[in-house]
Amino acid sequence: MFVTLPIREVLPATPRARIVRLDLGGSRFEYAAGQAVRIASRDDALRKPYSIAAAPEDAIRDGVLELLVGVDVDGQPGPHLSLDIGTRVDVEGPVGTFTFPVHPLERRFVFIAGGTGIAPLRAMLRHALAIAHDDIGLFYSARVPDEFAYEPELRSLAQSGKIHLRQTVTRAGETAWSGARGRLDRAALGELVHDPATLCFVCGPPALVAEMPALLTALGVPRSRIRLEEWI
Repeated sequence: MFVTLPIREVLPATPRARIVRLDLGGSRFEYAAGQAVRIASRDDALRKPYSIAAAPEDAIRDGVLELLVGVDVDGQPGPHLSLDIGTRVDVEGPVGTFTFPVHPLERRFVFIAGGTGIAPLRAMLRHALAIAHDDIGLFYSARVPDEFAYEPELRSLAQSGKIHLRQTVTRAGETAWSGARGRLDRAALGELVHDPATLCFVCGPPALVAEMPALLTALGVPRSRIRLEEWI
């Protein structure tokens, strides 16, 4: 599918990312939770991929495609895209096979995100909340505390008992962060992954993605229940 949509809203997510909502104008954009689109300002040939950060149900209800767009120190995503409200954006997609299954056999789901890898996992998590499930957990790793996108929403879901949330920072330095520090290890994963019949999704930097299969299989999760996607 190829469509051109205007930017309805741009919101801060982290110092290096923005939540960008593209107005669907009453039309439908079919996709599976976890998929991405390639976008650029209108008529720019250099379209770059961004995961859709909201569940398909969200897009239908809110009438927008929601993306998490990385930006530089000046708040710019690059020459391919302008983030001004009303800018018309060419959208190609959906693309990608890193998706939540249509009819999962499992009822326990764990999502493991690093940095902006939270985008497709947020879409999957929100979709999982809307279907039959027993347990949903999220591990979220970031370099420093202010790089947790969607943190207020995720903490609210955890406080209401809808998900189990664990966060860790890998480069906190002398910040006031009082939570866990360091890379995810087997002990940390074991706090949420305690049943082999857990479907696990991992998205983030290559190092994190490479480490997770061995840690998860050590906890008894078969490789067939581990889905991976690198996202820098």
